[in-house]
Amino acid sequence: MNLVNLESVSHAYGPKPLLSDVSLGIEAGERIGVVGRNGGGKTTLMSVIAGDVRPDSGRVTHTRGLRVGFLSQQDTLDPEATVTQLVLGDRAEHEWAGDQQVREILANLIGDLDLSAKASALSGGERRRTALARLLIDDHDLVMLDEPTNHLDIEAIAWLAAHLATRKSALLVVTHDRWFLDAVSTRTWEVVDGRVERYEGGYAAYVLAKAERARIAQAAEERRQNLMRKEIAWLRRGPPARTSKPKFRIDAAQALIANEPPARETVELMRFAAARLGKTVYDLEDVTLHAGGPGDGPLVLDHCTWQFGPGDRIGLIGVNGSGKSSVLRLLADGVQPDSGRVIRGKTVRLAHLSQELTELDPSRRVLESVEEIRKYLQLGKREWTASQLLERLGFKGDAQWKVIGDLSGGERRRLQLLRLLMDDPNVLLLDEPTNDLDIETLNELEDLLDGWPGTLILVSHDRYFLERVTDRCVALLGDGKLVMLPGGVDEYLERRSAGTAVTARIGSAPAPASGAPAPVAASSGAQPETGLSAKEERELRKELSRLERQLDKLGDQEARLHAAMAEAASDYAKLGTLDAQLRDVLAQKDTVEAEWLEVADRLGD
Repeated sequence: MNLVNLESVSHAYGPKPLLSDVSLGIEAGERIGVVGRNGGGKTTLMSVIAGDVRPDSGRVTHTRGLRVGFLSQQDTLDPEATVTQLVLGDRAEHEWAGDQQVREILANLIGDLDLSAKASALSGGERRRTALARLLIDDHDLVMLDEPTNHLDIEAIAWLAAHLATRKSALLVVTHDRWFLDAVSTRTWEVVDGRVERYEGGYAAYVLAKAERARIAQAAEERRQNLMRKEIAWLRRGPPARTSKPKFRIDAAQALIANEPPARETVELMRFAAARLGKTVYDLEDVTLHAGGPGDGPLVLDHCTWQFGPGDRIGLIGVNGSGKSSVLRLLADGVQPDSGRVIRGKTVRLAHLSQELTELDPSRRVLESVEEIRKYLQLGKREWTASQLLERLGFKGDAQWKVIGDLSGGERRRLQLLRLLMDDPNVLLLDEPTNDLDIETLNELEDLLDGWPGTLILVSHDRYFLERVTDRCVALLGDGKLVMLPGGVDEYLERRSAGTAVTARIGSAPAPASGAPAPVAASSGAQPETGLSAKEERELRKELSRLERQLDKLGDQEARLHAAMAEAASDYAKLGTLDAQLRDVLAQKDTVEAEWLEVADRLGD
């Protein structure tokens, strides 16, 4: 049964047509993800479907008695109402407290809020979560969400995806979070040039189908096709946890990527990064750090020793307030540790993208502000002009001559990021770089970073972007340590779910996560009784990091040899040589793993 029908709908703002003769329908139970460039008409389409905007022409019909829940980007919360009144309305406490689904929504979205606080006292993110909780608690036939993941951390986004997947109502969602799109949607709509192109499946299926259409029609330019194929190659060859997520035909995907190289030439980039940086990038030695200054605010690091090496591409994850941005500021020399020291390599050339938009002269023009830093930049094996890079990040034609003061927040974000890249850094610290970027711009940014050689440390709630551009994850689990997560975001979520990760705390005593059992001893703020001096422990941790990097390199060699053996299946002489090389690599790997276990055992890890 169709809940909503659009017949020949057109709508424009000023001279720009956002929807042109669009006809489509939403069926009961459908879950649809909406993608497209910023300003392309996604929000307008949502408003027309919800009935908030009357189209210039055409007809929109709703089935009789349709209940629509619409989370727009602008909230309409009564500033004098409390959180309880806004979310629960007139429900009696025994009524909502006895409803497991209501309790779950409250715990996962507004569990940290004072329910008696007025809306006027809430931050923008808190108001957003309150509005989302109010919508989810009510019953609707059609739930419409415009950027619902804004202001949510990775854990809350994962919960929201699971919750929406189990609801019986139809769903229409606009988001730039590609992991979230793949997790919740069974169909994808792309709003482009006034049309709405429809695809079966989530984001991964949309990427494949769009690439296939472009190949068959031979209508898309060569660079965009290459980007699409590169994206698909990563989707199929990425982390093991992702291999079950793409919802498209495996045979078709394999045919498309048969001759595609990996997204990044990891070994080559590592070698180049080491040449630019040397052996030392950042060494943290016995560092203690509080978010608000010495002894003030949540404890972020507690006598932590860690090493960031040349060519590392690390995603730093943790709940909101765990101190991720504080760690980046520590590395950028923006804050000083309470104790311990941060050793910075002599050759480090740093670029730090914070969450604040600074250092942009509002009177300058876009192209001028980039060319004043550098007119050309070498990325990988190709040289790019400032104008070409601006075009890749969405500044096309006359947009390069806009005055910076007239730019939107998303445009300023893109410009600031490009200015940092043009300065040719060898260390990048990126704090939420994907804010306000649409999916096409994210694809371009990922492609640029693929060819960038250096050390990258990224903080992002965009799980897809984080897994796409980094090689490993390090977490702040609330115990004052940095913890390597071989299983990536999935392992982090498992630890949070099992209660072995705690929230950020004040002072030095760890506090268990709400509703979770007390963390195991390894998660306490105290250092384990290893009988080692501080110097010995630092040296052992450095050795542990070295062995982990060596294991990564051997793993890459193993994968390449397996691929070469598959190609040489009919050449017995070559196969024998490759098999001997593989046995040698496996023997080295066993030796290094044994050394790693011995060092870890001495540290008590």
